[in-house]
Amino acid sequence: MGVFAHIHEHLVENQKRRPRGDDDEKNAGNENNRTIATRFGSLRTVGGKLGIEQLDELFWRWLRGWDFFHGFPAPMFGASNTEKAYLAPFLAFFAVLGLGAVVEHFGDGQAYWVWSETRYWVCPLQTVLCAGVLIRYWRFYGMKAPAKPFLTVGIGVLALVLWIAPQEWLHLARRWEGFNPGFFGETGWPYWLNLGTRFLRLVVVVPLLEEIFWRGFLLRYLIDEDFVRVPMGAFSWLSCTVVVVGFCFEHSMPDWPAAILTGALYNLVAYRTRSLSSCVLAHAVTNALLGAYVLHTRQWGFW
Repeated sequence: MGVFAHIHEHLVENQKRRPRGDDDEKNAGNENNRTIATRFGSLRTVGGKLGIEQLDELFWRWLRGWDFFHGFPAPMFGASNTEKAYLAPFLAFFAVLGLGAVVEHFGDGQAYWVWSETRYWVCPLQTVLCAGVLIRYWRFYGMKAPAKPFLTVGIGVLALVLWIAPQEWLHLARRWEGFNPGFFGETGWPYWLNLGTRFLRLVVVVPLLEEIFWRGFLLRYLIDEDFVRVPMGAFSWLSCTVVVVGFCFEHSMPDWPAAILTGALYNLVAYRTRSLSSCVLAHAVTNALLGAYVLHTRQWGFW
């Protein structure tokens, strides 16, 4: 039995012992990490906190299924309500994206757009579902007015320049293929519904769920698994690197050069402002300007 299997067995046994409230879950999570570190050795980060053990536990929590609302019977990752709040919107987004990919794979070549052009129902479904999850857990995020707004907006604009530079100044191929709001026609309510949901997803939903996960949760979780105790903007080389690389791989391959630099810039916003809402604002500025650029150039592949 390998290391992952041992860890998984230990977590499952601990989960079955008894029902837990948030405080009990937190204490049990700390006990799990101590047991894991004792059995398998501890690879420590620059800050002296557990690294590989935390990733192992998070990996198995993801594999053990999830619920997006507290009413579901199976516990989400064995996590506390706070962890659910930071993880659920991100996972809901990619669950719908994965569903669309599966449907399109099997519906390839079909005439009906529901099977062959899934992006036109995936986008509104993601927007509505993820917005609902964000509203459900909003009280956990502690959003306040953004700090250092001029720095934040400036970094958002700089990130936009990185995204459009390959086409505008390096003369790479234009990206015409993507979500065209005029798919059902260039006028009428279908056009405005497509355009409205796409912009709502681009400028509001995506910046919120991505920054809540990457900078609000993972950047701190990789310093201390009880991440709510870690101040926003706390630095370690492990957490900084994992978040930048993860943010990069989340995007499609043509976007990787811009995405890895943008991830580093948004991390910089977190470190300089120590504000989650500032990270959201920087991301929203980038996406809003990118949306305007897409409408102007009709390069639908950018969004």
